[in-house]
Amino acid sequence: MGFEQNFSLKGKIAWVTGASYGIGFAIANAYAQSGATIVFNDINQELVDKGVKAYAEAGIKAHGYVCDVTDEAAVNALVAKIEKEVGVIDILVNNAGIIRRIPMTEMSAAEFRKVVDVDLNAPFIVSKAVIPSMIKKGHGKIINICSMMSELGRETVSAYAAAKGGLKMLTRNICSEYGKYNIQCNGIGPGYIATPQTAPLRERQPDGSRHPFDSFIIAKTPAERWGETSDLMGPAVFLASDASNFVNGHILYVDGGILAYIGKQP
Repeated sequence: MGFEQNFSLKGKIAWVTGASYGIGFAIANAYAQSGATIVFNDINQELVDKGVKAYAEAGIKAHGYVCDVTDEAAVNALVAKIEKEVGVIDILVNNAGIIRRIPMTEMSAAEFRKVVDVDLNAPFIVSKAVIPSMIKKGHGKIINICSMMSELGRETVSAYAAAKGGLKMLTRNICSEYGKYNIQCNGIGPGYIATPQTAPLRERQPDGSRHPFDSFIIAKTPAERWGETSDLMGPAVFLASDASNFVNGHILYVDGGILAYIGKQP
């Protein structure tokens, strides 16, 4: 077997949560190209249908399900259904997430809890649901989509930063508890990625100048550009493959160097 086979996902079943579009879709696409069978879920049927169509247009047969990943009973039922209809999950990517940009003193406790519920409690619920079958199978890969906000703070994202910081530590704890079962749990920390959600922040102003936030990100990024969803595909395949079998409890930041950079001198 050639060394490149260590990066193959042939015969593997990968579940990427919230993967109808954006980062999750790009990661699932990469897994499909590497040979994996793709399972994804989203919060409602409309998004699932949109995702199935997008995968089909990319030449991928994906298994789409409606599931609220904050609902433990629904998650447990879905895992049983996936195992019956597709097979035991080899790779889990906890991608589903939300952000609420609200100054901390203006944010209600309910709004804070909602972000933590989706961004931290849900990865706990979903990981807990798939780990028993991974133990029985003798291997498993769990990849949590963390964030630079698990290392940095910024105005208006107190709940998101708190949740992602917690997710970083959940990643390390899953490694600590279940590494002996040949389960590797790692995280990916994307930098600022060009997606439809961030498009308004990258639009040119009427005078042709950059949006102020766009200028801020370019100045803070040694690569001097936003990331593309395709920039996450290689790291995601690596962490899902046998090439990373001795990598555990690690957060791989794919940020163009932001976390390494103090910024330009004025």
